[in-house]
Amino acid sequence: MSAFTRYALSVLSVLLAALAVGCGTLPDARRPAPRSAPAHTTHRPTAPSAPPRRAGIRPAGAAPSRPFTLLAAGDVIPAHPEALGRAQGDAPMAGGYDFRPMLRGIAPVVRAADLALCHLEAPLGTLDGPFTGYPDLQAPPQVATALKATGFDSCATATEHALDQGRGGVVRTLDALDTVGLRHTGTARDAAEAARPTLLRTPGGAVVAHLAYADGTEGARPPKDAPWAISPLDPGRILADARAARRAGADVVVVSPYWGTEYHTAPDARQRRLARILTAARSDGRPDVDLIVGSHTHTPQPIEKIHGTWVVRTPDGRRAEGEMHDTGTWVAYGLGDLMGGTHHDGSGRMSAAARFTFAPPATPGDRWKITKAEFVPLWWDARAGRVLDVDKAIKAGRPDLKPVRQRIRQLVLSGHAAKAGLTMAG
Repeated sequence: MSAFTRYALSVLSVLLAALAVGCGTLPDARRPAPRSAPAHTTHRPTAPSAPPRRAGIRPAGAAPSRPFTLLAAGDVIPAHPEALGRAQGDAPMAGGYDFRPMLRGIAPVVRAADLALCHLEAPLGTLDGPFTGYPDLQAPPQVATALKATGFDSCATATEHALDQGRGGVVRTLDALDTVGLRHTGTARDAAEAARPTLLRTPGGAVVAHLAYADGTEGARPPKDAPWAISPLDPGRILADARAARRAGADVVVVSPYWGTEYHTAPDARQRRLARILTAARSDGRPDVDLIVGSHTHTPQPIEKIHGTWVVRTPDGRRAEGEMHDTGTWVAYGLGDLMGGTHHDGSGRMSAAARFTFAPPATPGDRWKITKAEFVPLWWDARAGRVLDVDKAIKAGRPDLKPVRQRIRQLVLSGHAAKAGLTMAG
């Protein structure tokens, strides 16, 4: 079988699996967005009886007037042996893979958000594989169907494993995501795609830019003829992209950095330095970045509110500075592994979904403010092959997860977030 034929079968398989979701137990199956759709617009098609949830640039003359909720979840690592084995066991046909049952338990919390963001760690392969774990990841394309069916709108694809299968892996991954109508950011098939911000439109009309960057690729480098294949974690690049997204119409800019030290429950110095740089940057008095939701650490890390810094020169030339307490920016340093993560201890199975409510500004053009910040404790039950909403699982008869909930709470609130208003959803 030729490579082209395998690729065609892979795309067809993902498409058919996406259509099959409508016959399954997860609600609100969606038709895939056409591959030819512009990269800066997004479909979130719904069943005919439901109101459309389309993401894209705001129509001329329209003004956003409604608050919206945004949820961000941790790393999805479908190439891990535990995840692969369970997906194969859940598939209705021999030789197939079905990741939908793994995520069914968190679908309600994901779909309750107006926008939901994920982080896909592994490149996707063709229908017949091979599917491999560390060090060179490659996962079944059916995971794209599962993420879309669960309710995610956009997935960051900039990770240290994004180039494990070369440029071909990048193309296969993005084509599979496009086939099921799932947006993406952080890797690109060509220079034009790399230069366009991923813009998502909420039901109330607000435009959200989703940007993603990776701090290294485990020694793999973008091809010389495709330096744009992955976005590097460079503060100058990030801020330039954020400002370009504003010019393209973004009301809110969300950055998904792939950063930090693996298995460390506290952010490292580089994470903190970059967070300070990104949250302090302003254009025309308005922050360039409104929210940071990080990944890569394989364990939950603190969620904190960082205050910007004002700097002035006194009449005698001295430098004075202070914190801008009214314009803090939320930073989720690491959300952990949502599914299939590697782990050295129990922390590797823990994750948190961060959920934020944005309210429109009183004056057009001002900053959208986060009026509510929450997190939802999640647990990757590797033995069962399921991602659990911890609080719901406890109420359903899993008291053994009470220490897990407490540990996630401890990690997420280990900074000063509780004083800034962050709460655990329950």
